[in-house]
Amino acid sequence: MSDETPELPKLSGPTLEPLGGRTPKQLVILCHGVGSDGDDLMGLAPFFQKVLPDARFVSPHAPFQFDGGPVGYQWFSLQDFSDDARKEGVRKAAPILNKYIDEQLAALGLEDKDMALVGFSQGTMMALHVGLRRNNPCAGILGYSGMLVDVESLPDEITAKPPVLLCHGQADEVVPFDFMPAALSVLRLAGVPCDGLGRPGLGHGLDDDAVKAGMFFLSDVFEVDMQNLQK
Repeated sequence: MSDETPELPKLSGPTLEPLGGRTPKQLVILCHGVGSDGDDLMGLAPFFQKVLPDARFVSPHAPFQFDGGPVGYQWFSLQDFSDDARKEGVRKAAPILNKYIDEQLAALGLEDKDMALVGFSQGTMMALHVGLRRNNPCAGILGYSGMLVDVESLPDEITAKPPVLLCHGQADEVVPFDFMPAALSVLRLAGVPCDGLGRPGLGHGLDDDAVKAGMFFLSDVFEVDMQNLQK
């Protein structure tokens, strides 16, 4: 019987390089939702690139095949949506995402402060869980239509307090909107600088205002000089 730790799955997915062949100064990692893939969330990158022309955007496919349909990937199963199942899911998937983050940063010679995590739905669960427990804070966490998982353990486990922006449709039929104010309350109690944007009438998805809010958030956490960008 071997005592070796099983090798973690290696993530891969689409990449968008900085504009004009520039050397990457920032890294933005996009974490997609359950049943989707990295190509889907990479659709946000061209918008964010308008304010982060020096960033490399990577959108890895989640490590496991989606167990609710014939295509797509998942970070963990949501067939059981109980608190315990979600907690177990993020904890099992966290080392996989952490390894990927470390590899991507090392390849660019960058540090956590040069990175932002962006998530949608289950990807937001992963971004918040991992981003708040890394040894050093990243530049920021942008979460769409998600929730904060494993709330009870956060006060004892939080090691990083990067700025967080959560955006959520108030008509979300998949992950109810109430999860956003609940997450913000817990984050504020933990000393995390955070804000939220509720979108009236929006379901489980994004709209122009949510995307624009993300653009402003990313430009702010990376301290981008918008005036120079427009020249």
